[in-house]
Amino acid sequence: MAERHFKYVILGGGVAAGYAAREFVKLGLKAGELAIISKEAVAPYERPALSKGYLFPQGAARLPGFHVCVGSGGERLLPEWYTEKGIELILGTEIVKADIASKSLITAANEIFKYDTLIIATGSTVIRLSDFGVEGANANNIFYLREIDDADKLVAAINAKKDGKAVIVGGGYIGLELGAALKINNLDVTMVYPEPWCMPRLFTAGIAAFYEGYYANKGIKIVKGTVAVGFDSDANGDVTAVRLKDGRVLEADIVVVGVGGRPLITLFKGQVEEEKGGIKTDGFFRTSIPDVYAVGDVATFPLKLYNEQRRVEHVDHARKSAEQVVKAIKSAEEGASIEEYDYLPYFYSRAFDLSWQFYGDNVGDTVLFGDNDPTSVKPKFGTYWIKDGKVVGVFLESGTPEENKLIANVAKLQPPVQDIEQLEKEGLAFASNI
Repeated sequence: MAERHFKYVILGGGVAAGYAAREFVKLGLKAGELAIISKEAVAPYERPALSKGYLFPQGAARLPGFHVCVGSGGERLLPEWYTEKGIELILGTEIVKADIASKSLITAANEIFKYDTLIIATGSTVIRLSDFGVEGANANNIFYLREIDDADKLVAAINAKKDGKAVIVGGGYIGLELGAALKINNLDVTMVYPEPWCMPRLFTAGIAAFYEGYYANKGIKIVKGTVAVGFDSDANGDVTAVRLKDGRVLEADIVVVGVGGRPLITLFKGQVEEEKGGIKTDGFFRTSIPDVYAVGDVATFPLKLYNEQRRVEHVDHARKSAEQVVKAIKSAEEGASIEEYDYLPYFYSRAFDLSWQFYGDNVGDTVLFGDNDPTSVKPKFGTYWIKDGKVVGVFLESGTPEENKLIANVAKLQPPVQDIEQLEKEGLAFASNI
């Protein structure tokens, strides 16, 4: 039984792993101290590219173009960078057991990796329709998008089913981004979701009306208020149709499912304290066990701004929590102290010629401002969320970099609002005056 030991082990090879590796190097790392163990076969990359540029029919993004840390304007960390820095990239390796008591991670082949300090950065896995026993959900050409391997299979299907029919199951992030990407590939696209409007976890009815109208104008059909209950396939096992709960049947050559994810924490069940579906951490991403940290999607951490524990599934938090955890580990070794994580929730998306950003919290009353007519040549609009007389969140479509900074500032400072009607009239000007 092979056994290896590292001072630091990052379990998971996604965005957080790459940003943590860069921070380790920045703060001082000796060759051979750090290992990244990843189930994926490639060095850490910027995952958001998979639902956008990777699927473009022309000028598509490909590795090594979007290895971390280009997503935040940093230098690209190519696989050889890790070698140069003495970091061991252990790729294509799945850990099947974690024994925190003995500080051991064990693979299916019974290899054992020992650590002094562990960073859990396992991220999320997609929720599959087969998990719910949906009939025919294992047919060919039904896709989920999480890893580069998934994206490669989807690209192959797009090329094989030229001008065919695509059905997107789900109206969240993945659904909206993939709906746009498949339409750009000239597929006949239908989106299906059970909610009354798209992106219900963030969008108001007013925001969603714009995107649904815009997508409809692009020729995308939207079916709301129902779910997929089964799939038909041909003699080869290829999907041919999606059966909906309301009785409708949609022809399909390709189906893409985006119905959410769940944090990958099964290996640590019963070994670390959990909260709100994730691993409970403090403002330094320390778990309930000494020398074990958790970051990104799997961490439930204290969100100082709102004085509550939250779990955030977004690339921005993956990057920033990774940098924070390394600062915390290194400062603890040196007997120094750092500030607790003080995160401003931030989400964004791009599709077609659209680009939106959101900062803060989407609770309370809302005020819609600007031009949200989906037929406008240059639509530009936003929404403020007001709670207890203060602006706590801001959404903006088609903002300039300067305007996006202004709305981030508003969400952070939470200025008071005296007159909601006045706020609606002022719109973006309100953010400029803070």
